[in-house]
Amino acid sequence: MTTPGHFPAGADVQESAVKAIQEEQAYVDMLFQRLDDEVNRANERLAEVMKDVDPSNPDPEALVRRETEYHGLNEKLDRLNLAQLGLVFGRIDVAEESGETPENPVPGKPTLDRRYIGRMGLDAREDNYRTLLLDWRAPMARPFYLATTVQPEGVELRRHIRTRGRKVSGIDDEVLSGDAALAAAQQQGVGSESALHQALQAARTGHMTNIVETIQREQDEIIRDTTRGVMVVQGGPGTGKTAVALHRVAYLLYTWREQLAKSGVLIIGPNKTFLEYISHVLPELGETGVVLSTIGDLYPGIKPTGHEDLLTREIKGSEEMATILNEAVRAYQTVPEIPLEVTVDGIVIVIDEKTVAKSRTRARRSRQPHNLARPIFREHLVEQLAHQMAQTIGADPLGGKNLLSAADIDQLHDDLLDDVALLQVIEGFWPELAPQQVLQDLLTDAERIETAAAGYDEETHASLLRAEDAPWAPSDAALLDELTTLIGLPDPDEAREEAQKKWRQEIEDAQEVLDVLSSSQSSDIDENPDIDPDAEILSAFDIIDAETLAQRQEVRDNRSTAERAKADHTWAYGHVIVDEAQELSPMEWRMVFRRSPSRWMTLVGDIAQTGSPAGVDDWSESLEPFIKNRFRHHELTVNYRTPAEIMVVANQLLARINPDLAPATAIRESGRAVEFFPTDADTEQLKEAFLREDPERSIAVISSQARFTQAHNHFLVEEIKGLEFDHVIVVDPEGIIKESPQGLQDLYVAVTRATQTLSVLGEISL
Repeated sequence: MTTPGHFPAGADVQESAVKAIQEEQAYVDMLFQRLDDEVNRANERLAEVMKDVDPSNPDPEALVRRETEYHGLNEKLDRLNLAQLGLVFGRIDVAEESGETPENPVPGKPTLDRRYIGRMGLDAREDNYRTLLLDWRAPMARPFYLATTVQPEGVELRRHIRTRGRKVSGIDDEVLSGDAALAAAQQQGVGSESALHQALQAARTGHMTNIVETIQREQDEIIRDTTRGVMVVQGGPGTGKTAVALHRVAYLLYTWREQLAKSGVLIIGPNKTFLEYISHVLPELGETGVVLSTIGDLYPGIKPTGHEDLLTREIKGSEEMATILNEAVRAYQTVPEIPLEVTVDGIVIVIDEKTVAKSRTRARRSRQPHNLARPIFREHLVEQLAHQMAQTIGADPLGGKNLLSAADIDQLHDDLLDDVALLQVIEGFWPELAPQQVLQDLLTDAERIETAAAGYDEETHASLLRAEDAPWAPSDAALLDELTTLIGLPDPDEAREEAQKKWRQEIEDAQEVLDVLSSSQSSDIDENPDIDPDAEILSAFDIIDAETLAQRQEVRDNRSTAERAKADHTWAYGHVIVDEAQELSPMEWRMVFRRSPSRWMTLVGDIAQTGSPAGVDDWSESLEPFIKNRFRHHELTVNYRTPAEIMVVANQLLARINPDLAPATAIRESGRAVEFFPTDADTEQLKEAFLREDPERSIAVISSQARFTQAHNHFLVEEIKGLEFDHVIVVDPEGIIKESPQGLQDLYVAVTRATQTLSVLGEISL
């Protein structure tokens, strides 16, 4: 390993290290100069584009061209600017597999190709597009991640290049083939690889750090998996599940950019803290067109802030809620308890239970969602009423055939559809619904719950009932999404098109008004001798046009794919990533799969860490309703985060949770055993001791509900899913176990958040 100011003994070695860093600095400077040139060219072209269209007389085609190029240039600038965050981080000297002359021969070794690896690709256009920097996702960059001394993949030397801004701060070399590599292999394991070791030892902050340069072989194989279906990545704590998921997003966007740029990528995380934690990673990997959301925020238009007890969450998350919600919607499809009389044009029409029930049956048999079946119900009922009306009007006093023709009955049918009072009565039997209205009505009305959940016990009824002013809860998102399907809301794009048609009709109507005004003005001037025909007359047509008169403006949809997708409950994402996927309930799985009709998904999680009362116990069982058993399964086996000393305790918990799950292998030791303290020990004193040791290290106190306080950096288990800290203090472990049916899993999560030390206040029955 070589770093400025810290070199192995010996002047020659020190001089060699300084020279190597200087050489890499010169290369990095050259790359940044080319990047700056690209940014300048893009900015100059952007300025030109803004001048291309005359705003006083815009040509529609020119406007379209400008908009297209404008957004394309901005996206390019985003990518170029973000790439500066660690533009280059590695280099390999590798044998050219094709047998052809290497593109960048290593000096003195003409059969080796020197490849620099970074966050984007750069070429020398003036030199036949010779590669200067390889995008980490490119196939030719794979040996950087795959090579080991056992399987060098043709790599002789792998160099990790550390930078701060635009300055090279250090380099680490790994000789992977030859005699020098054999000696190194006998002394070092994966945990001592310098770049990886530094990343593992680094202090944890509020954001996920750069990880692209430390991808390991088993992770890389998952990231680049070509599966176009559902892929499940099971892995214990610290195995890099999140890193794999995020790098897979970046890889997919690189490989299938055109397809995914149009359809978008959705990443679902367990909580907002987690999303904030990873939010800086995707831009640093070179991708920004991605939707980040918790499962509770996935349904557009609501902000869930409510809290619910475990039983309520379990019931609302169960698949049985689909049946309950279906019954809740059907409860709005009513029939009259007693016959109703409606007078239309002086004729009394009787609407009774049997008549309405027939129309309800016809509408239900259509299998259409509630709102989309309303026209079917209305049409069938009006048809019955038209025949009833015909019997009254056209009955032959002598008992013969009805005197009205089929055309007469059709006219009666049309007349009834124009009768506002009658339509209001019909509307009451099959009203138009909205998901929020139905769910709010259901959860705040004991009678509606009793009707919809008639086959369920009183405990279920009581758990579903809540106060009228209760806020939306995260579990409501999946229920609202289910209701959207049952009710049948219009597609936002279709609604937008319908609004555009209405707007165009209003403009046509307004234009007719203007034509009348213009004609009237001409007539007035011609007929009034006091008006000079050559005078400038300010008319309505001069100060208002048809579009303004219609009081509407065309709204161009300039939102990004991500913005449009997030606001559209019907959006079909090209790819979906679910982190901590074991937390999803059956109802939430239904919502997620609706957003992935192509079934191209990456699901990462650990069933030993399931904390949700309706979460995943078995991947096959949870996914069976949607894809049967057709999914690819990967398992991550190496724990990079958690020291071996902590995993001794964690693995004892794992054996109680699920003895069939094999623990991941911890690859490093901290040299500090887990410390146990009395339950009433002072957590602030422990935190102060850690801060004195190293003020840069993060500390988290994770406690049971009973011992929870609102103090800084105190958490409940559900708040730290997917996160990591340098030092973790777990308070009242037995309380955590007893507070939930998933208590053991919750404690397992808590004790495996630490990268350095674990302190436990209280005993753990192992």
